[in-house]
Amino acid sequence: MTDASPALELSNVTIRFGGLVAVNGLSMSVPEGGIIGLIGPNGAGKTSAFNIITGFYRPTSGRVEFRGRSGKIDITGFPPHEVCKAGLARTFQNIRLFQNETALENVMIGAYVRQKGRWWQSMIPFAFPAAAREEDEIRAGAVALLVRLGLERYMNAAASSLPYGAQRRLEIARALATKPSFLLLDEPAAGMNPQESAELLDFIRRLRDDFSLSILLIEHDMKVVMGVCERIWVLDQGTLIADGTPEAIRADRRVIDAYLGRETADA
Repeated sequence: MTDASPALELSNVTIRFGGLVAVNGLSMSVPEGGIIGLIGPNGAGKTSAFNIITGFYRPTSGRVEFRGRSGKIDITGFPPHEVCKAGLARTFQNIRLFQNETALENVMIGAYVRQKGRWWQSMIPFAFPAAAREEDEIRAGAVALLVRLGLERYMNAAASSLPYGAQRRLEIARALATKPSFLLLDEPAAGMNPQESAELLDFIRRLRDDFSLSILLIEHDMKVVMGVCERIWVLDQGTLIADGTPEAIRADRRVIDAYLGRETADA
């Protein structure tokens, strides 16, 4: 970790859906520059926590505070586009790309959250030269991102035609195009083979270092979690049952009983 100061803080966050409490009094702090894991069994509340942070859900109670490049703000209840503008970007467990658009167009769409001009102005360059220049800059930035993430060969290919692993990286590239300081990854290793999962460890570290990010990830692949995360939070039935280093989590009886199991803990 590069800085112990919190980039993201959840304070006593709860969300109820009717009689179901999906997240119950969750408090957690993600240090700036850290790579933090959020784990737990299916239905533990992990994705609900992600959705609260990124504005897809409004918590029933509690507070979400974010310290971005422009300072600390309370983002509780912000809609997703405002959360993104604040500097948080995310990927999804089930890849959500614009399947009929090219890889380049997908990344450019991410960049439009920072666009100053109106979307239609770049289509009339003689009347709005500044907007046309901005569109050129967005395109150049998207090309550069694709190159940095090793996706240049797919630049003009439809997103639906990309191999699975490349689609995962493309979704991350689109998130990076929003110029975040905080990245949330929802099961980035889902669907990957063991070699791809192993390569993902270095990839996540490079993302953090190359783009000066704080990263919070949900992941079921314990080799990925234990291999890349510096600290881990564990949810069970919406409640935080443990947090600590990978070594501490691996040895925690509550975590073993609720999620890891003895075989995984001893691996």
